[in-house]
Amino acid sequence: MRPLIAILLACLAALPAWADPGVVQHHRYFETSDHVRLHYIEAGRGRPIVLVPGWRMPAWIWQRQIDDLARTWRVVALDPRGQGESAIPAKGYEPHRRGADIGELIARLGPEKPLIIAWSLGVLDTLALIHDKGDRAIAGLVLVDNSIGEDPPPPPSPPRQGPKPAREVAMHNFVASMFARKQPQAFINRLTAETLRTPEPAAAALMAYPMPRTFWKEAVYATAKPVLYIVRPRLEEQAANLAARHPAAETHVVQALGHALFVDDADGFNAMVRGFIGRRIWVK
Repeated sequence: MRPLIAILLACLAALPAWADPGVVQHHRYFETSDHVRLHYIEAGRGRPIVLVPGWRMPAWIWQRQIDDLARTWRVVALDPRGQGESAIPAKGYEPHRRGADIGELIARLGPEKPLIIAWSLGVLDTLALIHDKGDRAIAGLVLVDNSIGEDPPPPPSPPRQGPKPAREVAMHNFVASMFARKQPQAFINRLTAETLRTPEPAAAALMAYPMPRTFWKEAVYATAKPVLYIVRPRLEEQAANLAARHPAAETHVVQALGHALFVDDADGFNAMVRGFIGRRIWVK
């Protein structure tokens, strides 16, 4: 498998940034309170939007959102610890610390309260921040395609069939499975190379957060700030319950899109976010 790793890393190094040249991006770093150097991408000016990616994913998976939203607002996309260009520490791969990382990033952005847009595992990290620190530092939440502890629980994943594939193959298959619409092979290869940067013990810890489902549900209902919950049909009933029970929540169920739905339909996703901001966050 070593030749495959070399090919994937070469793809990562050779490809230019997947970005609109009309949007100026800055690569910045900060040090957390436990002395871990984290990277983030920053673009645009104005009120801040913080983007938090999912398991093993880099900040630049949000590139289509950075390109669009930075034309109006200040957009900051985080590489969580152990991911992207951030440091890979030996510890901290649990929700309280990962939530604190997001909070410490927000604190360095200035007094303006940001909208947080979080996807997949980033949803749980963001809810851990709300659970531990409250919602005083945020303007609102967009939570994308992960369970929030509402009823009913998400259906279990089907059992694996056959022998366990090599790590590189497993990650390539995982990345490809995130999309319902065909993506360029170079893009899939680049994302796969990024996933291989996260050490296996860290990746396993991130997939096994030791929290009951009530932890996430309590966090969602603890905030009075506006919440937009965007999911695929597998979480439709959770979305319906959230809309019925949370006075500041809006929900949207998308059809025929993959887990990385903001990549599959970037224009549609960006329009939903812009509409939500105009109605509920920074109303003109």
